[in-house]
Amino acid sequence: MFKMGARRAMGGSRCLLLMFSCLWVSASSLLSPKGVNLEVQALMAIKGALVDPRRVLANWDDAAVDPCSWTMVTCSSDNLVIGFGSPSQNLSGTLSPSIGNLTYLQTVLLQNNNISGPIPPQVGRLSKLLTLDLSNNSFTGELPSSLSNLQNLQYMRLNNNSLSGAIPESLANMTKLALLDLSYNNLSGPVPKFRAKNFNAVGNPLICATGSKPDCLGTANTATSLDMNNSENSGLSKILQNHRVALSVGVSLGCICVLSIAVMSFLWWRKRQNEQDQQFFDLKDNHEELRLGNLRRFHFRELQAATQNFSSKNIIGRGGFGIVYKGVLQDKTLVAVKRLKDGNTFGGETQFQTEVEMISLAVHRNLLKLYGFCATSNERILVYPYMSNGSVASRLKAKPALDWSTRKRISIGAARGLLYLHEQCDPKIIHRDVKAANILLDDGCEAVVGDFGLAKLLNHCDSHVTTAVRGTVGHIAPEYLSTGQSSEKTDVYGFGILLLELITGQRALEFGKAANQKGVMLDWVKKIYQEGKLDMLIDNDLKKNYDMVELQEMVQVAMLCTQYLPIHRPRMSEVVRMLEGDGLADKWEASQRADSARSRANEFSSSERYSDLTDDSSLIAQEMELSGPR
Repeated sequence: MFKMGARRAMGGSRCLLLMFSCLWVSASSLLSPKGVNLEVQALMAIKGALVDPRRVLANWDDAAVDPCSWTMVTCSSDNLVIGFGSPSQNLSGTLSPSIGNLTYLQTVLLQNNNISGPIPPQVGRLSKLLTLDLSNNSFTGELPSSLSNLQNLQYMRLNNNSLSGAIPESLANMTKLALLDLSYNNLSGPVPKFRAKNFNAVGNPLICATGSKPDCLGTANTATSLDMNNSENSGLSKILQNHRVALSVGVSLGCICVLSIAVMSFLWWRKRQNEQDQQFFDLKDNHEELRLGNLRRFHFRELQAATQNFSSKNIIGRGGFGIVYKGVLQDKTLVAVKRLKDGNTFGGETQFQTEVEMISLAVHRNLLKLYGFCATSNERILVYPYMSNGSVASRLKAKPALDWSTRKRISIGAARGLLYLHEQCDPKIIHRDVKAANILLDDGCEAVVGDFGLAKLLNHCDSHVTTAVRGTVGHIAPEYLSTGQSSEKTDVYGFGILLLELITGQRALEFGKAANQKGVMLDWVKKIYQEGKLDMLIDNDLKKNYDMVELQEMVQVAMLCTQYLPIHRPRMSEVVRMLEGDGLADKWEASQRADSARSRANEFSSSERYSDLTDDSSLIAQEMELSGPR
């Protein structure tokens, strides 16, 4: 008995030793002999070969220990780089061969840029790659035959480039491809019999100029069958089939037994864990495809300790669905911990899952990052980075006052965050509650869009979504208030109000109170502008420390964003350009001509349009300040 116990102990020790050895090898394999992270080196080489006019890769640092906090980079729970994506960021330059050193990559998304040069053959080293999208760039040269080594690849888009040469025959051996798009290049030679479920080679003038050929576009027939018509081998085939059936049944029964034991063991372990921590994360109904990304799951006790048992002294914000606490994790990281009210009810659960899903889908330097979550039988908690400067709303009331240049930088940062949600996410995201209280400020007063509790996903082909009216008094676009239809243009309207909050230092409902103009806020702003009395709009705390030209331009952008009809409002991409000094004059002149034409047509006045948007008594909308540290 003693020997048997000793053998078991030695066996367990070997397993533990083997497990830790594997972990050590995995971690050490990413370090150079000088202790430098090889993934950091590879990513910095990629950054060095690209031209980044928008500085979306600005926080990439070759002195970093690991790159998992960098924008556009996704890591696994083991801190291995598994995703690199920077679509629609106006990148140019070339794609470095060093991408082949990121051997754990599963996703590469660089579509809709202007990257040129050849596709590095080293991409073929990425054996774990599932998605490769280099479409709508300026890549040239031949398709590397090494791409056929990507046997796990499921989606490959190389369309709308300038690739040339023959299509490698070896690409037909990629058995897991669900989508292959090679359209609109300059490829030549015969089109291989691809196994991809969907493929497209239309628009290559030398082989598929029109798409009329059957090999150019369509769905591959992946069904296979055995030809058993040879009478000489039919008997042997039957015998082999019988043996295969018997073998399959035996293996299946064995697997079922092993699986049953494993499931029972897991259920027992899970029950013990629930008794200790009462933690679970239940994705029900329509949330089965909730994408959690690289999120950490916190224990309730860990967050209790971080917030000193959710002490009232640590409260930094309150909202309609939760209270936000300042917390300090064991590794001294400062966090904002949002504890949802009634987290286990339907409303709390919906808000919780909405926010987790939206923030997991959208990763951008001007969008709030989610560290992780905690879900127990009666708690739903979200953990964010701590924003030392709070929200724009709180900073506008604090001393010293935000200077003008910081306010301008905040407006551009918030606009870029909304631009990413509207035009660079797929599906696009409608925020639905854009206001100063939901724009957070990091240590450098960089704007971060937060509070995704009311956000909605919307396909790019859809114009709007109809829901019950939710939001905050004074920020609700007129078409949303009257019809329940929200779109990107409702966010643009809210952003226009945000600009006025930055200019005046006041909440939306406070505009014009001193001039006894409550209820016709935007009419009052227009009147002030036409009279050339912009000094009546500017925050008194700024005194004379602002740029009059920039003030006039920001007021113009705010007025364009808050036009009554959504079709007249600019897109967020246009708003960003106008705030950066490009195209505002033309847009403003066109708007003024249209206003004059509408005035001659005796359209109803702006006071009639806007009076119901700022009168507290006339609003039935429920004010919500759900998520994000305040």
